[in-house]
Amino acid sequence: MRKIRVAVVGAGQFGRNHLRVLAECPAAELVAVVDRDLARAEQAAATYGCAAFSDVRRLAGVAEAAIVATPTTTHAEVGCALLEAGLDVLVEKPIAADLESAQRLVDTAVRAGRVLQVGHLERFNPAVLALERIKTVPLFFEIHRLSPFTPRSLDVDVVLDLMIHDLEIVLALVGRMPEEVRAAGISVLSDRVDIANARLAFPGGVIANLTASRVSTERVRKLRMFQPRQYISLDYTRQDAAVFEVTADRQIAYSRLEVQRAEPLRLELEHFLECVRTRSAPRVGGREGLRALEVALLVLAKIEEHSRAVAETLAGLEVSHASRPPGCQQ
Repeated sequence: MRKIRVAVVGAGQFGRNHLRVLAECPAAELVAVVDRDLARAEQAAATYGCAAFSDVRRLAGVAEAAIVATPTTTHAEVGCALLEAGLDVLVEKPIAADLESAQRLVDTAVRAGRVLQVGHLERFNPAVLALERIKTVPLFFEIHRLSPFTPRSLDVDVVLDLMIHDLEIVLALVGRMPEEVRAAGISVLSDRVDIANARLAFPGGVIANLTASRVSTERVRKLRMFQPRQYISLDYTRQDAAVFEVTADRQIAYSRLEVQRAEPLRLELEHFLECVRTRSAPRVGGREGLRALEVALLVLAKIEEHSRAVAETLAGLEVSHASRPPGCQQ
């Protein structure tokens, strides 16, 4: 089987993870790493025995495919340049910082006839793959994704950093866009939203409650899904899922999903390389990434709307307190 010549754009934490897995992948030939900081690119390239560049234009004719692991605000610029140069592209999630940029990526991939995959890693979590096999009619979701604070990914809100993983999974499982979104969130340790809660209502009565935090004291990655006669509790980190089912005699039966544990990033990259080889559509393509971004941005808009309402309430309390006669107690 011929190896696919692949480059990684971005030598930060995410980029180095991609480099590690690609270097071990039998289907890939790691040919280059690109970073605006050439010294950082050279350091990574020395580790994996490939070329180092500071300009993505150097990849034309060198690589067939590229992983874009740069800051979100640069995804459209870098991704479109690569697609127009004839490379297939896997861009990290979120697909872009705004809908216009995301649409530009999707349109460029179609026009160039290139594969565009978006790095929604949890879609390749073996427990999620197992859940998809037993999905019937999802009716209710309760999802928590909590992390301790780290200084990475502070260029985006927690919704685009963490919650978007679960938003994309819910959209894939339900197969529809929500008809109503409610959300609230606050900033704690950054100047962006660090904790968020969203409630999505879909046609047909399906409800999804999602909570994401990057200032938690513990790491939690859990999805609970209810469908007729079944409740499934999934742990992303452990890659397992428990199934509770109502039997014909109204008893509760318990079982565990059969899960073939593996590194999700490895599965994601193997899938991308197979799509490049066979010219097939990826599980999470540009349109799926765009759809997830659209809902995530709607959640952020609802958070902003809620924040304004809270600010008005607090301002009203301050005015009321200031106008109270001296010595007056409530």
